[in-house]
Amino acid sequence: MRIGVPQERLAQETRAAATPKTVEQLLKLGFSVAVESGAGKLASFDDEAFAEAGAEIVTGDEVWQSDVILKVNAPNDDEIALLNPGTTLISFIWPAQNPQLMEKLAARNINVMAMDSVPRISRAQSLDALSSMANIAGYRAIVEAAHEFGRFFTGQITAAGKVPPAKVMVIGAGVAGLAAIGAANSLGAIVRAFDTRPEVKEQVQSMGAEFLELDFKEEAGSGDGYAKVMSEAFIKAEMALFAAQAKEVDIIVTTALIPGKPAPKLITREMVDSMKSGSVVVDLASQNGGNCEYTVPGEVVTTANGVKIIGYTDLPGRLPTQSSQLYGTNLVNLLKLLCKEKDGNIVIDFDDVVVRGVTVVREGEITWPAPPIQVSAQPQAAAKKVEAPKEAVKPASPWRKYALMALAIILFGWLANVAPKEFLGHFTVFALACVVGYYVVWNVSHALHTR
Repeated sequence: MRIGVPQERLAQETRAAATPKTVEQLLKLGFSVAVESGAGKLASFDDEAFAEAGAEIVTGDEVWQSDVILKVNAPNDDEIALLNPGTTLISFIWPAQNPQLMEKLAARNINVMAMDSVPRISRAQSLDALSSMANIAGYRAIVEAAHEFGRFFTGQITAAGKVPPAKVMVIGAGVAGLAAIGAANSLGAIVRAFDTRPEVKEQVQSMGAEFLELDFKEEAGSGDGYAKVMSEAFIKAEMALFAAQAKEVDIIVTTALIPGKPAPKLITREMVDSMKSGSVVVDLASQNGGNCEYTVPGEVVTTANGVKIIGYTDLPGRLPTQSSQLYGTNLVNLLKLLCKEKDGNIVIDFDDVVVRGVTVVREGEITWPAPPIQVSAQPQAAAKKVEAPKEAVKPASPWRKYALMALAIILFGWLANVAPKEFLGHFTVFALACVVGYYVVWNVSHALHTR
């Protein structure tokens, strides 16, 4: 079978669905690869690099004659018309938000696999394109915040005075949130994070951030890897926390999303108005409506009090080379699952829960949504066995201690009488050196000991 990689037509899209490295991997699976001329130009991959990797450089019309089409974004109407019956399309589709698109694709009698519908299970992590893009978006969010922020992230003491470190709050400790935490911490900022799922506390702390907690207990897991919608009482408590933090921090990064629904509003206008002038809010949920009430998708808004709200929707595309490589690798891993025999032919096996979850149209029939897959709960730790009390060790008799001391004194006195005078002086220095050396080493921290 031939795999085709057309050039992305969406405005301002810089990513490509394949790179020279992933082309080599696809060839090893037995496929032939055709790349439209200029498909990787904006991602810094020229046609010569693809040709050297073994791909055939073709025109726009020729690439759509392939058996499998790899894309980043869902096809537009003109591209849908180029899809031949029996073709397999693999790209981001967002079926919940695009029911009309699903109908148009099904009418072409093709197979469609949505990279945004990968099940949230361990076995599917290698093809989880949403996580790959979220990782890049979280990192880039801090880069954009640093660009708009007027100070250092790290604290410094200079001849001109002391510079305090920036304070960053990250809302949501998923893939994007953890990436933002790591990037901000590496720049020297004081980072704090909040998530409705208490089980991510250790992950946040391992990244060097403080985990903000509420005096409110409520189960936040939904069984599918996402956080569920919380109760009104919980939301009221977290909003009070955000309002207090907004007055203290310099930068807020929001990442909260609810699958199939608009993004929840977590940062109100009043919170932004209470922030210090020059502060920055980066809204990673802007494409779904935004977590901040000031957010305008695709734009940077400056409020009356000087706070900047970044609503970029193309953060992964601002690192096109890295994004293309990670997304291309996700596609390769999916094709490895579809082509287990490495003979260049794909098999859509619905007995495989990963393949079933990704496939949204099969032979012209809409198969979305897939049956739910429940993430197994972490097994509870086994109860510790109660050990039987050990018998108390009888203390040694005190007379032994005194007998040894008396023996040592007698031995030392005998040596002083029979040994030369020089020996006594050397022995005294040796004994004092042992005592001093012992206390010097004993009082040093174990972390400073060398081997």
